[in-house]
Amino acid sequence: SFPGGRRDPTDGDAVATALRETREELGVAVAGASVWGQLRTLPDRHGMTVAPVVANLGPLEALTLTPNPDEVEEVFTLPLAHLLREENQGYTHFRTASGYGYTLPVFLNGPHKVWGLTAIITELTLELLVPGRY
Repeated sequence: SFPGGRRDPTDGDAVATALRETREELGVAVAGASVWGQLRTLPDRHGMTVAPVVANLGPLEALTLTPNPDEVEEVFTLPLAHLLREENQGYTHFRTASGYGYTLPVFLNGPHKVWGLTAIITELTLELLVPGRY
């Protein structure tokens, strides 16, 4: 999943919350100038509103991650090329009591299956970064 959490009273907006959460969870200080923007808000499965923020953190090799063990179990990345390969993309269909419910994206064949809200945010980001290829 992505760094995230609830907005603190001291956070000015969703971007400030995302930058603070990234610093607290991964030990990465992201400059506000690195922020590209905010994706559309999404509901999570508990009815909370999630406001994904996209930023350019520079080369992965230049980052020093210091995950907070109280909040982060494991860190992994997936290259853009991996996410764009059709064999690594799929969909999961969910049923409700009345029949067909909804369909969500899933990304396969990496160190972990990426699904749920993380896959939705990944899909929205790919649509922006590589239109026409995803």
